[in-house]
Amino acid sequence: MLIKDEVIERIKSGEITILFRRWKKPGVKTGGTQMTQGGVIGIDAVEILKEDEITDLDAREAGYPSLDMLLSGLSYRDDPIYRIRVHFAGADPRIALRENAELGDSELEDVIAKLEQLDRNSKRDPWTQQYLQLIQDMPNTHSGLLADYLGISIPEFKPWVRKLKALGLTESLYPGYKLSPRGEKVLDALRQKGER
Repeated sequence: MLIKDEVIERIKSGEITILFRRWKKPGVKTGGTQMTQGGVIGIDAVEILKEDEITDLDAREAGYPSLDMLLSGLSYRDDPIYRIRVHFAGADPRIALRENAELGDSELEDVIAKLEQLDRNSKRDPWTQQYLQLIQDMPNTHSGLLADYLGISIPEFKPWVRKLKALGLTESLYPGYKLSPRGEKVLDALRQKGER
């Protein structure tokens, strides 16, 4: 679920507590969270509604000045309407993680074990060290160029980079990526391990 920066700020302040979306099937679930560019959004409830069940109060809690404005924003297609109750759940935990390059031996081994697991589960050649090395060698490079270099498409490339980002090893830039301090440390350890 994409959420605009301005809406995230209004969720943080408590001004917005409801989002509306038209989906063929729900993109989030009750009790889950949504990682966004501005932090983690908690999902309190997900309900399907008919248009005539949406109230003026819903519109206000969704940050709209009127029900008509909310409904006009939902008129772009005919999929079911979902009301999503939300709250701000905290800062993106990956930010603190990626800045932490002070890894003890056991923590470093744990990260490397996770990378090895990603390699084993990928049904392709080991890829994690190659991606980390590519991002280190070509920072600020558009993802399309990185994907071309690897001989794959952008939709194939980006999910793999997100797995590295979830471990705090990369940071998104505009354009492209760079290794985080944590990623630099892990890549160095992988290189040393390969030289033994």
